[in-house]
Amino acid sequence: MKSRAWKSVIPVLVGAAIALIPAPHGLAPNAWHYFALFAAVIVGLILEPVPAAAVGVIGVALGALLGLVNAPAASGGPKLSPADESIKWALAGFSNATVWLIFSAFIFSLGYARTGFGKRIALFFVKALGRRTLGLGYAVTLADLILAPLTPSNTARSGGTIYPIIRNIPEMYGSYPGESSRKIGSYLMWTAFAATCVTSSMFLTALAPNLLALEMVRKVAGLEISWAQWFVGFLPVGALLIAALPFLVYVIYPPEIKVSREVPAWAARELDKMGRITRRELIMAVLVVLALALWIFGGSVINATTVGLAAVALMLVTGIVSWEDILGHRPAWNVLVWFATLVTLADGLSRVGFVSWLAPLTTGFLSGVSPTLMMAALAVIFFVVHYLFASITAHVTAVLPVMLAAGVAVPGMSPRVFALLLCYSLGIMGVLTPYATGPGPVYYGSGYVSRKDFWTLGLVFGFIFLAALLLIGLPYLSAIF
Repeated sequence: MKSRAWKSVIPVLVGAAIALIPAPHGLAPNAWHYFALFAAVIVGLILEPVPAAAVGVIGVALGALLGLVNAPAASGGPKLSPADESIKWALAGFSNATVWLIFSAFIFSLGYARTGFGKRIALFFVKALGRRTLGLGYAVTLADLILAPLTPSNTARSGGTIYPIIRNIPEMYGSYPGESSRKIGSYLMWTAFAATCVTSSMFLTALAPNLLALEMVRKVAGLEISWAQWFVGFLPVGALLIAALPFLVYVIYPPEIKVSREVPAWAARELDKMGRITRRELIMAVLVVLALALWIFGGSVINATTVGLAAVALMLVTGIVSWEDILGHRPAWNVLVWFATLVTLADGLSRVGFVSWLAPLTTGFLSGVSPTLMMAALAVIFFVVHYLFASITAHVTAVLPVMLAAGVAVPGMSPRVFALLLCYSLGIMGVLTPYATGPGPVYYGSGYVSRKDFWTLGLVFGFIFLAALLLIGLPYLSAIF
């Protein structure tokens, strides 16, 4: 109880302390007071005295109650009262298309679980490639890759689907948390964790904060980025990392057992228990292919959110999920409220003029540096700052708008390249610490990767991932855009 009380008090103290400081030169008092509220919300998201979505609701409610942000009047429309303008701003996130795309993708991932299709995919790769430990690493990586495009929660994808399958494997070879973990368990767990960080960056819909980031890119930089553009932009980096990752882990953090003949037999038995592929799984597979095809090739014809909502409707019609399933899927409704409020709160920073005021100050220390070097430097700062965050969502909300505004203001810098560079770093930065992304506590909690190893490997693979993004991704993005 004491811990929760302090977690509740600290955000209030932070907000109050900032609010009591006079507004800096060039910034309106209401903008400074709104920043104080925003800072309190970010601290609340990090400490979580109450669930993150509740923190967002409280922040939006206080912003509207205090009248710190007003919605701009519609062109030619009737002028609203300050109270009506405030509530219009507060509820704007719930009409945001990106928020509903995130919700739709969560329901889509529910279909994987309800049909067993996700588990079958993982077991298939384990059976096909699991004869050797290195092959098992590739099986885990490919299974995550296949599930990633339509699973916007890497916790559900890796922690909820991949991990329950692979946790049974180490014990077959006498590999348990502790002294025997390096036999095979450590390699397997770290490979699975690092792989989901790469796939989280590879697809727009593989990580919910990706979509939140894209909405901020639209609002701050005025850029529209499609599902296909995201995928094509990260493809060289993602393909290289996916191809090399299991081998890199094999070399840097080698398993003691190199051959695992028992694993394919075990996977085959598990598949036999599941029986023949069902009609519902086949329908699920068709819907997956259809949604991906429309996202990749239909961007100019149909909105991505429309595709997501249509997929959910087809899942209901075909019985893949029931309405009761959707009503009972708490993660989807939680993320709907959470991200709707965060979109609103982040948008408030721009509306009150805080972002445009702070952006020039952010890049002042890099004046005189070439746009490319400045782009790389800001990307490195954005990446390394994640050591301070226990949530990619909180990181996106707090840091991305400022970084975007700073980059857009630099003469000669490509806003699209810079925006993509920052967005692509979101998934891969999850590898840094045991708390950096959702699956981290799952794999750390397995006991197969010690605290020292987790932090060391996070630093090593964080450097590898960031180096690949800057040395390969930056020149490639500059060339195609």
